[in-house]
Amino acid sequence: MKKILLPIFFLFSILSFTFAQDYQTGIGFRGGFSNGLTVKHFIGDQVAIEGVLSTRWKGFLVTGLMEHHRNFELDGLYWFYGFGGHIGFWNNNNNGNNPFFEDKTSTVIGVDGILGLEYNFSSIPFNVSLDWKPAFNLIGHSGFWGDGGAFSLRYIF
Repeated sequence: MKKILLPIFFLFSILSFTFAQDYQTGIGFRGGFSNGLTVKHFIGDQVAIEGVLSTRWKGFLVTGLMEHHRNFELDGLYWFYGFGGHIGFWNNNNNGNNPFFEDKTSTVIGVDGILGLEYNFSSIPFNVSLDWKPAFNLIGHSGFWGDGGAFSLRYIF
């Protein structure tokens, strides 16, 4: 009996982590040290692409991510991880608030990671997410940026 129950338990454990998301596309706002817009679209049951347009230091940053979503036992709650890249532009003339760039126009290109939690409300077409998105600039002001955490609110459909 144990030989039968163990494989059945294992199969149900795997299946509990393979449910699809509750929506196809989400559009909303992302707030953190960088504020902006976010668009997430699922290209598979558990794989999404996300675009983020954010502002910071009198400039903007465009980020593209591919994310893998997994669910928890609680309906509507998912965790996700992924990777991607970014390109950013700043006009730092007379900007004393930017500790990373000299007093000139700056461009950065780099790679990003993301790790987060997402909750889809069942009664309204919105979700919220909390994530950490560290980045490493390869071109421009090179180095690690670890302050990419944010809270997002999206309308989902």
